Formats: sequence, structure tokens, C-alpha cells
Amino acid sequence: MTAPTSSPASPKLSITDIRVIRTLIQLVFLIGMTLLFAVLINNGRIGLQRIGLTPSFDFLDNPSNMQISEGLVNNPHVAQDSFAHAFLIGVINTLRVVVIGLILTTIFGVLVGIARLSTNWLIRTLATIYIEIMQNTPLLVQLVFIYAIFLSLPRAQESIVLPGPSYISVRGFAMPGLWPTDSTAVWTILVLVAGVIGFIIWRTRRRIQIETGKRTYAFELGAGLLLAAAILSWIILRPYAVSYPELLGPRYNPQVGVVVSIAFSSITLGLVLYTSAFVAEIIRSGIQSVPNGQWEAARSQGFGYFQTLRLIVLPQAFRVAIPPLTNQYLNLIKNSSLGAVVGYADIFGVGKIGFESGQTVPVVVIVIVLYLTLDLFTAFLMNLINQRAQFKVR
Repeated sequence: MTAPTSSPASPKLSITDIRVIRTLIQLVFLIGMTLLFAVLINNGRIGLQRIGLTPSFDFLDNPSNMQISEGLVNNPHVAQDSFAHAFLIGVINTLRVVVIGLILTTIFGVLVGIARLSTNWLIRTLATIYIEIMQNTPLLVQLVFIYAIFLSLPRAQESIVLPGPSYISVRGFAMPGLWPTDSTAVWTILVLVAGVIGFIIWRTRRRIQIETGKRTYAFELGAGLLLAAAILSWIILRPYAVSYPELLGPRYNPQVGVVVSIAFSSITLGLVLYTSAFVAEIIRSGIQSVPNGQWEAARSQGFGYFQTLRLIVLPQAFRVAIPPLTNQYLNLIKNSSLGAVVGYADIFGVGKIGFESGQTVPVVVIVIVLYLTLDLFTAFLMNLINQRAQFKVR
């Protein structure tokens, strides 16, 4: 009968053990940083009290005493509204710039990146000149230049008339708008249902095409169903009514049509032109990272240049480009704070006016938290896209 074997005793940790030393050093560093942070906050509090300022967020309930014409069309911010409402309008205005800016930046950046690799000398040279100018001049200078161009437009009474009718003047851009009717919700539901069915058709027929090699017109059928349902239901239901712009004294009537201010146009156009130059270089490097064998294999199968780009090269290039694209998207969000320079009432623009309340520190904290939230949420979404786009290795 064999005696039971006992497991070896785990070695005892001593003060001279390297693992204990590393842990103690990290604890000391953490405690030191916490104490330093507490001392800085306490000194700041004492300094503010010395000049008669006590940090508080109670000012958010006070009237802002400022007028913000952009934001909620049916509920514009007036002087009697609170600072909390003003910051809400600032968040809405920032989201308008960010969402439209990200979409246009991606589209324009991809086009310029492809043009940068064009075999046509003129197209390639123009794309290179554009990228070099935008990347090597300050964004602030570009914004001021664009804003100065918009300020040189004629007065509203002498607006430039475009088809539509649309009007361009120093008061902004006025164009026809679509306003919802009683059947808007029904039309939206029908289009969503058609979109889901079209997506199912596309996925199903695309799988059949991959398995059999026969063309099944997957995209044409799916998109055609969605487009046909949207057009036919639009003709029958009339979900939106057209509202035309009109001049109201020295400015446009904000209650009809769509009026886009030159401040919004300046910051959006400036961000798109500036960030697109960096996105274009990211797309160019992503395309060049795809092996030449992919191009040769596509040509041997009879694919054209744009078919090869759309179906083979760009999907692989985006896998490489997503991480640096995320950085540029975050830069666009942070750079949108420069809208205050051209008088746009975004988060930072509202914060600048909020400094007049005497609560500078709470205002700065609110601005930092709002921008930090936008950046972290965008980074979270881009990380999800990046994880889904990467090759799955088993």
C-alpha cells in the first residue's frame, strides 16, 4: 500500500521577493498620485474661495441671457431659458456637425485617396496638391478663410437665386424642405419592412451565388425592392409636404424651408476638407497594402478597374484602415470645438458664453465630460466595426 503523496508547499513570499517589491512600488505610486490630485483640487478650491467664487452646478437652472437661433427649430433657445437648455442645444448642434462631417469626410476622403493612385496624371496631381495644402496649413486658418468667403456673399435682400428655388446670402443657405404629414409614420414603417425583406433577399441570393458561381443579381433585387416600395408608397401616401423658403425682412423665415447658417456651413466644410486629406492618405496606404496578386487575379477573371476596387481591394484596404480612421474621426469631433471661432453655438460655443455666469470651473468640467462622452462612444462603435471586419482565424 502506497503512502499518499503530498503536494509541494507553495513558496512563501518575503519582502525581498521581486513580485512584492513591484506591487509595493505600484501601490506607493498610486497613493502618491491620489494625494497629489487631492492637493491640487484643494488648492484650486481655496484659490477660488479667496476671490469669492464657490464652484457649483446650481447655475444650470439660471437664465442664460443669450439667444441661440440654431438647434431645435420648434423650440429655439431664448434668453429666459436655463443654461441646462443652452447646453442641450450645444450638444444638438455639435452632433449635427459631427454626424454630417463624418459621413462627408469618409466619402470625400475615399474618393481623394483613390484619385491619389490614379493613372491619370492630372487627377493624381490635383489630389496630391489638395492633400499637401490641407495637411500643411492650420485648421484654424482654413476655417477663418472659409468664413471670410461666406461673409463676402450678398445681403439676404440680394440673395443669389438657384433652382429649387434656393437662396444663398450672408444670412446662410435657404432651400426647400420636407415637413412630415400624418402619413409619415406609416410610410417609414413600410420602407423599413421593405428594407428588411430586401436585405434578406440580398443575403440569400448572395450565398447562392457564392456556392454555385452563377450570377443571381442579389444586390439589384434587394435594392430594387426597397426603391420600388419607397417610391410607390410615397406616391400613394405623400408622407412629406414640400416647404419653400421665404424672405422675412433682412433674414429668412426659419419656420419654412430649410435654412443653414454660414457658421454651420463654415465649420462643417472646414472640418470635411481638412480631415478628408488625412483620410485620403489612410485609404491610399490601405489600398497599397493589398498585394498586387489580388489585382492580377481580378483581371484574369475579367473584372474591371472599379469592380476590382469595390469588390476586392477596398474591403481588404478598410480592414487595415479602420484603426487610423478611428483616430481621424476622434480628431474631427475634438476639432469641431473650433466652431466657436466662427460664432457657431456648439458645446464649446455655449461654454464660452457660460463663463459669464462666474462658474468657470463647472462649465469647463461640463464641456470636457460632453466631448469625452462623444469621443468614447465613437471609439466604442469603431472598435466594434474593427472587430467585425477583421479576419477570423480558427
